[in-house]
Amino acid sequence: MILVTGGAGYIGSHCVLALISKGLDVVIFDSLETGHIETVDILKKEGNVTFEKGDLKNLDDINKVFEKYDIDAVVHFAALSLVGESVKEPQKYYYNNVYGTLNLLNAMLSHDVKKIVFSSTAATYGEPEYIPIDENHPQNPINPYGNTKLMVEKIMDDYSKAYGLKSVRLRYFNVAGADSLSRVGEWHNPETHLIPNILKSTLSGGKTFELYGDDYPTKDGTCVRDYINVEDLAEAHLLALDYLNNGGETNYFNLGTKNGDTVKEVFSICEKVTDKKIPVNMMPRREGDPASLVADNTKAKSVLGWNAKRTLEDSICSAYEYVKKSHL
Repeated sequence: MILVTGGAGYIGSHCVLALISKGLDVVIFDSLETGHIETVDILKKEGNVTFEKGDLKNLDDINKVFEKYDIDAVVHFAALSLVGESVKEPQKYYYNNVYGTLNLLNAMLSHDVKKIVFSSTAATYGEPEYIPIDENHPQNPINPYGNTKLMVEKIMDDYSKAYGLKSVRLRYFNVAGADSLSRVGEWHNPETHLIPNILKSTLSGGKTFELYGDDYPTKDGTCVRDYINVEDLAEAHLLALDYLNNGGETNYFNLGTKNGDTVKEVFSICEKVTDKKIPVNMMPRREGDPASLVADNTKAKSVLGWNAKRTLEDSICSAYEYVKKSHL
């Protein structure tokens, strides 16, 4: 049985779908602070999924799960992830993301579970020194959210050496899209991501978007980001579990497409998919926005055998179908 922390959230729910599609049994552990019980109910209809409500900040909550179920491995998504909020409330982020993960790792050790796949982030790299960013790039986060993820990576290194608890850390770039059957999708409250906000606006009378900066050294002057499809991302977690099950050592991988899309291109594809004109106001650059963030995914391809199969247009199409179906 696979324990998925944060399985009621956006990326976690897609990973649960991928796991049960392979016939695996899953127990979701989620506080429902940002996840949704409605998502859990959908997942339960798709396969052998059990739900346990709890908070990783409470060691008893997570210990009870290990005592109740025969857990083989863990996929760990549960975390707070709003960069701006992390700057305003760092205490909340260190307590939740670092202390909560320590409780999880200690519960794993107490119950002799030695394999974990961790949802990390490209935010551990900070300002890029070169593009595309490979795994050897220095890790210098520029916000508390990135700091918490990097701290957990370092803790996992130490736990691997001292206790034999093997981890795979997957450093995501920009995640987009929804389940191709529209069962689950991106559902944040508030929604802070560009693509779902654009798509929602086309269904609710529209709004004018602000585009920050068109004078970057990129092909059309707007920022470039690497958008990875959420189903491709879920597949990477399955491959990471296979890697650990086959005796793989503690490791880390970038997950991205190696191709960047500009903000203007995102708007253009959204207009194509929705067949609606999306009004945009040009604004000055925002402080701290790098011109380009693109992953070098060579290591994930060669070691895990993973490939990003879906395009940004595929992601926007699936996201639009989910938004239309759910009216979120």
